Amino acid sequence: MRAAVLESFGQPLVIREYPDPLLTPDGVIVKVEANGICRSDWHAWVGDWRWLSLPHVLGHELSGVVEEAGSEVTQFRPGDRVIVPFTQGDGTCPACQQGHQNVCEHVTMPGFSYSGGMAPWVHIPHADRNLVSLPNTVSFQDAAALGCRYMTAFHGLVDQIKVQAGEQVVIYGAGGVGLSAVQIAKAQGASVIAVDIAEDKLSLAKRLGADVVVDGRASDVARAVREMTHGGADVSVDALGRASTIKAAIHSLRNRGRHLQIGLASPEDRGVSAFPVDVIVQHELLVMGTFGMQPHRYGDLLRMVGKGQLNPGALVTATVSLDQVSCVLEDMGAYRGAGVTVLTQW
Repeated sequence: MRAAVLESFGQPLVIREYPDPLLTPDGVIVKVEANGICRSDWHAWVGDWRWLSLPHVLGHELSGVVEEAGSEVTQFRPGDRVIVPFTQGDGTCPACQQGHQNVCEHVTMPGFSYSGGMAPWVHIPHADRNLVSLPNTVSFQDAAALGCRYMTAFHGLVDQIKVQAGEQVVIYGAGGVGLSAVQIAKAQGASVIAVDIAEDKLSLAKRLGADVVVDGRASDVARAVREMTHGGADVSVDALGRASTIKAAIHSLRNRGRHLQIGLASPEDRGVSAFPVDVIVQHELLVMGTFGMQPHRYGDLLRMVGKGQLNPGALVTATVSLDQVSCVLEDMGAYRGAGVTVLTQW
């Protein structure tokens, strides 16, 4: 099969023939119809995660159609439309048994643990446990836009932080995951402030429902947020992972506010970032992370999409071919472009 192959960190992906995936008894082969290109792909591409064995095929925001099913698979058959969760469990550890497969002790991730959606076919292991049926009301492109960004934001805001109607939410970073958070917080009935330094991203955030947009280049954004929310936001979200945005997000909160950390730390921070500990302690702030989402939680998310309460497709600003993926990753490194880009042509 023809795939975009990561052969050397930081170098353009190589478009070449790559071995077809092999079917296992508990797995399925999925024909990929759409695959989102995510900042997590960029982290892998630049070499932040050097545990990846090269050569490798990235791509973890995929949807498609089951082409073959293994002999042990009972829930899926050829022709079924599916979306592939980003974080997958093996069902054996305490986290899985408690319904938290997204933080399985032996978690696997398409495009990282095994070859992903920057190829026309993907093998999904433990399919009965790790695949989700895609209703006809949701297109493949919209499903790819749900990817890791949207469903991670959904899990974080709805399940972890539990945003309520009438609350004030400030979101730092209006990239794919930040824009997802804007839509989801609005659907929960919250008032939303979006912060970024790029005018095109702030404009898109406004179109997607943000009540207020703020230029992050201002001298004291956190103070401005506290003033416009009359004491601080109920919820802050860092969707970028920079030390400066994490600090500003936490300083934007009222007493007993809740902070959701979605953004991964930048390469220069080597996965570690300083938190304003004294502020967290003195104001009794709650800090939580979010990583993927369990397959059994996709039902609520997909129902909201099917009813038009959420519109992940509105985040899609470009569709590309396999030959264009490297250019998309390069643009991410320079923070160019707004919205979500989806691979649809192989």
